[in-house]
Amino acid sequence: MKLGFVGAGKMAEAIIAAVLRSGWAKPEEIVASDKVDERLRVMSEAYKVRTTSDVREVLQYSEVVILAVKPQDMDALLTGMAPQIGENHLLVSIAAGKTLDSLRAGLGRECRLVRVMPNLAIQVGEGMSVYCCGNGALESDGECVAEIFGTAGRVVELKEELFDAVTALSGSGPAFFAYTLEAMVLGAVALGMAEETARVLAIQTMLGSARVLCETGQNPVDFIKAVASPKGTTAAGLEILEGSELQGIIAATIGAAARRSGELSQS
Repeated sequence: MKLGFVGAGKMAEAIIAAVLRSGWAKPEEIVASDKVDERLRVMSEAYKVRTTSDVREVLQYSEVVILAVKPQDMDALLTGMAPQIGENHLLVSIAAGKTLDSLRAGLGRECRLVRVMPNLAIQVGEGMSVYCCGNGALESDGECVAEIFGTAGRVVELKEELFDAVTALSGSGPAFFAYTLEAMVLGAVALGMAEETARVLAIQTMLGSARVLCETGQNPVDFIKAVASPKGTTAAGLEILEGSELQGIIAATIGAAARRSGELSQS
């Protein structure tokens, strides 16, 4: 299947790297376009894919077209693309805040549309991508999108009405986890540990904990109980956490990010 990218930024590059690494596509089956010549040079030299500055060439060559441009550039792009879009094209948007309705309006008609919310971790093959299909999409279109993004991590299909929550949890979530991790690093530094050493310990601890939860399917509450022995060091720390407003603060953080996502989708 021929795969095209309109926009060749970091997210597009991560997807290209993943589909090539997995064998889902070969370099000669991919074409990428961008307005910046340097990005085209990187795509050509690093991944040996076909490149162009002409979006029409992407549409002529590709069956699946991933729209990886900035949200503010999407409307103009869709207006220009509309005359070349045919029944053979599946359009996949990864633009934050751009709803299926807004994409459809930009094209001026119904077509095969899928919206995806990936996160930054797709750069290392551990992404979380959530997708929803438009009314004109085929059942096989969702399966195709799940395969593509599945080469770069985990994939879930959800209703679009949940996408503000998705954006807050898995889209913005990496920054929130990193913020928490940095707070733990600073706590260790205050106890005399070198910052570089503390960061290594904290990152590996976060990674290891995530893998245990992911691979065993263990409930986080049960995992906490397994780590914390009565009157031990973990229990002493948990007493501080449970006596604080941390859960409420985290819920408010997710809520604020979700509200902002909703505001952006209306603008």
